Amino acid sequence: MKNITIYILAALLPCLAIAQDAESGATMQTFTKAMGDSLYMANDYKEAAYVYEQLLSAEGEAAEVYYNLANSYYKDNEIAKAVLNYERALLLAPADEDVKFNLAIARSKTVDKVSEPYEIFFITWIEAVVNLLGMTAWAIIAITTFVILLLSVLLFLFSRNITIRKVTFFLAVFTLLLTVFANLAALHHYHNMENGNGAIIMLPSVTAKSTPDASGTDLFVIHEGRKVYICDDTMKGWKEIELEDGTRGWVPAASIEKI
Repeated sequence: MKNITIYILAALLPCLAIAQDAESGATMQTFTKAMGDSLYMANDYKEAAYVYEQLLSAEGEAAEVYYNLANSYYKDNEIAKAVLNYERALLLAPADEDVKFNLAIARSKTVDKVSEPYEIFFITWIEAVVNLLGMTAWAIIAITTFVILLLSVLLFLFSRNITIRKVTFFLAVFTLLLTVFANLAALHHYHNMENGNGAIIMLPSVTAKSTPDASGTDLFVIHEGRKVYICDDTMKGWKEIELEDGTRGWVPAASIEKI
């Protein structure tokens, strides 16, 4: 009798394993970018956005996924969420012209029309050069030029050929400057990604207060999709924000989402 029971259990174990696998498969789903793209092409923007959100949650940040997510929200008329995710894509891919163009289109759909603050021309030019590449690319350039710098210095010190010494001297100076610039550019992108204080207004409208309290004096009203900058997040449930012109006020923490 004991042997018969053992044989029966041995026969049932594969069936139980198959049933367990089937149950697990029913509750677990692997999301891929291709799934989101297919849903987007089928005009199912809500489901596409859901897939992209799950993909970001499972696999981490990616500029292309943020961009596709923003496109899905834009098509679904979720303008604030579209602006938020275009901004996130731009942090990871600052040179991407498609992201910049679509972000500008999404911003044009918001209530608040904001003009870019005036900058000295050479600051604008430097920022444009820095944004030509992302953090990883600038880091690779910094490492490469540093290696070339070391080789140039060695050749300059140990070569007796005047022409080689002249060439390596100027090459060393050039690569030194480029190494410093590339490091600063990479650090700039890193700081923006890790310590950036930009945020997007997510509610239809928000009234900024003079104090972190609902009874505070009303200062100004801003609308969904508006980009603001967090300057104080030490108060529970409230954030002090700053606009482009330096105007400050307190808004509920739930009304904004950090980029």
